[in-house]
Amino acid sequence: MVEWTNRKFKDIVTFNPRETLKKGTLAKKVTMDMLIPFCRDIPTFEITEFKGGTKFRNGDTIMARITPCLENGKTSKVSILKDNEIGFGSTEYIVFRSIEGVTNADFVYYLVCSSEVRNPAIKSMVGSSGRQRVQTDVLQNLEISVPDLETQQKIASILSALDDKIELNNKINENLEQQAQAIFKSWFVDFEPFGGVMPDDWKFGTIADLGTVVGGGTPSKKIDEYYTDNGIAWITPKDLSNYKSKFIAHGEIDITELGLSKSNATLMPNGTILFSSRAPIGYIAIADGQVSTNQGFKSVVPFDNIGTAYIYYFLKENLITIENMSSGSTFKEISGGIMKTVPALIPSDNILQKFKDICKPIFYKQEMLEYENKNLSALRDSLLPKLMNGEIDVSEMELRCL
Repeated sequence: MVEWTNRKFKDIVTFNPRETLKKGTLAKKVTMDMLIPFCRDIPTFEITEFKGGTKFRNGDTIMARITPCLENGKTSKVSILKDNEIGFGSTEYIVFRSIEGVTNADFVYYLVCSSEVRNPAIKSMVGSSGRQRVQTDVLQNLEISVPDLETQQKIASILSALDDKIELNNKINENLEQQAQAIFKSWFVDFEPFGGVMPDDWKFGTIADLGTVVGGGTPSKKIDEYYTDNGIAWITPKDLSNYKSKFIAHGEIDITELGLSKSNATLMPNGTILFSSRAPIGYIAIADGQVSTNQGFKSVVPFDNIGTAYIYYFLKENLITIENMSSGSTFKEISGGIMKTVPALIPSDNILQKFKDICKPIFYKQEMLEYENKNLSALRDSLLPKLMNGEIDVSEMELRCL
């Protein structure tokens, strides 16, 4: 067994390393909502003027220091920058940078994700309700047990191999998504297969001609019997924001049969398109099995001749139109009545069937890869604490074999 030594966290990583980025400089920005919970890789960024914020480089780990973002798992390793490029993001990040010859950058990321750091960070939070923040000095003086650099690299390589496969699956799915969206636009927006002109047997209608628009409801939070860990799927916009999956079977919590009966929630079939109608408008997912939702949705149960794929891409393509039809002062919302009146193109049944046939294998592949990613994530999460506390001995493992 390799000997592990106890050291203060500030002695093995650099906290919030100093970087220079002049105000007004165009740079890559990573906002808090861009981070996917418990996901190593940052999926997107924006290029904007630097006016302030936390700065970082490739290889750094960024962790949310504010509630509930930290508890939700918003921690990522920066890999979106070029050599010597500086990015920035929320002031609510803590940046951790490995120290050359002392710590491995990947090991630092997984260490920050582990209970060895997460739990003390969460317990250290102070401040008013809903705005509590991690006390950085508590983390800096945290006693951390770490192995030598070679062992760190071996541990990180095991966990990184799983995250690399997850990232590859995500890229495949994104490529498939772009292909399907491009076909939708070619056929149903630009009419390219039809000489650039809408066929005579197509017509215009509304979303109500594509499927049944269904709202949701929330059982009383005061009655425990309405909620369960294993019952009827009950989806909230937060679930779509956290998981960012195309297909969803369950949310953070389920409801019981009693809870369903005592609320306005409706049980909807497999293939229903879930569309968040407020705060914000436009989270979209497809029901993987029977689900219900809270009142933050205006879901669409597709008519058989229309199908899931057409409505799914129609909503994505017409998101701006739907947002412009919404109302509200505090936050925008689209009502069920207005949602039903959103203008929609209704193609012929034979063309819709051809589009279904194209999308069917795409959807199947995407769903399988999402399912594989859930299993890979579960394996990674089960290995993480055992590797980080030395329970699994990697001293005999040859790094080159991975």
